Parts: sequence; structure tokens; C-alpha cells
Amino acid sequence: MVTSDQRRRQLAREKFERQQQRRAQSRKKKQRYTIVSAVLAVVLAAGAAAYASIGLSDDDTKADGAAGDSQSPSAAPTQSESASPEPAMSIDKKAKYSMELTTNQGAVKIAMDAAKTPHTVNSFKSLADKGYFNGTKCHRLTTEGIFVLQCGDPKGDGTGGPGYTIPDENLTALGKAGADGTVTYPAGTVAMANTGQPHSGGSQFFLVYKDSKLPPSYTPFGTMDAAGLKAVQSVAKDGVAGGAKDGAPKKAVTIEKAAVPKA
Repeated sequence: MVTSDQRRRQLAREKFERQQQRRAQSRKKKQRYTIVSAVLAVVLAAGAAAYASIGLSDDDTKADGAAGDSQSPSAAPTQSESASPEPAMSIDKKAKYSMELTTNQGAVKIAMDAAKTPHTVNSFKSLADKGYFNGTKCHRLTTEGIFVLQCGDPKGDGTGGPGYTIPDENLTALGKAGADGTVTYPAGTVAMANTGQPHSGGSQFFLVYKDSKLPPSYTPFGTMDAAGLKAVQSVAKDGVAGGAKDGAPKKAVTIEKAAVPKA
């Protein structure tokens, strides 16, 4: 005879298994690169050290509220395997390149060092040469906790990517993490967004318009010129649509054309 205690354990186990199945199905249907910063403000207000992060989430994990991950308040699932291979290396690793973004809010020129971030530079050049970024929107702006404008998604909603991932690079460039696990990404820095997992960058990147503390997990691959930084700061000054702290910028930003020539 099954006791009531055994029955409760059985029901709990079955419930857990159903939740795991729903999570697996949800991950296959939808993945999203996103920036989360709201929790940072709350924790800092309480006098504790914390950080915002850039990672991948889906609707199912947001409901679970798992702690201790980079995607607060949800656990960041692992990105599925790449559908296509990373582009073959075709750049000169000893050369310097620049990513030149022509946007409706002004030109942004980004100096890149192929010796330090060869896979990242090679990927951006390959994508830019194909016109991948042309006509895409910078879909997300954060104005609290971390201060970045996120771009590079062909869908313009945080869910798009090139179908492959590239390895992390140059992660020690900004120094050793402090006691809170973060380093400062200085204003002007351009870095890769990722899923919260190692070596999971795609095409999305973020432009830092004000010093921001983040874990050293996001490949810093370039630096904006003064005019480009000023243009991004102008977008940030207008804030997020609807008055939020995190979301689509009120002053819409479209990358009209992207090119990656040798500097």
C-alpha cells in the first residue's frame, strides 16, 4: 500500500518531470539575447554588490525564478548547437580593421584589433561583406545599472543570429575581476553579447556609452571613435520608449550600412 508521504513524493517527482519537458520544448521554440539590468538597481540600493548581464532567456525559465545565474531572475538555458559553421578565417591576423556603421543617428566607427580578436573580426567582416547588418535596428537600450545600446540582430527583436557561434576572445583585456566578480567596460567599448554560456557569441554586440560594470565574460573587440560615442550618448539621452529603463530606444537607431575594411 502506498503511503500518503510516498504519494506526495511521487506527485512532486511527476510535476518536476513535466516542468523539465516544458522547458525543453520552450527552448527549442524561442531563444532571446537580452540585457537585464533592473535587478542591479534594486541590489545596489540595498548596499550589496551585484551586476547586470547580457544573456539568453526564454519565457519558460523566466517563470521559474532560479537564483545565482547571469539572467536574473531566470536561469539562462544553453544555446542550441550552431546550424552552420563559423566562417573560414580570411582576414590578416596581423592587421587592424575598423567596423564602420552608417546609421540614421550618425556614423559610428569602431577600431578593431585582429591580433587580439581574430575570430570576432573575421566573423564581422564576413557578415558585413554579405550586407547582413544593413537595414537592421539596434533593438535595446539600457539606462540603469549598465549603459549600453545593443545591435546586430537581423530580426530587430533580440532573437536573431547568424546560425553559428564564435569563441570568446580577449577576456582579460579589461583587467582582473574585483570582489563583486565584475570589471569596468569603459565608455566607448564595443563587446559581444552572448547567451551566458562560454563561446556563444553570434552577431549581436553592444556599444557602451557610459562606464559599466559587468563580469569579464563578453569579448571586448573594439572601441568607438569620439563621434560615434557622442551619437550613441545622444540616443541614450532620449531614453527608452515608454519611459522604461530597459527596452527599445525612444530615438530609433537603424544601421543603414556596415563595412569592415582594413584600418
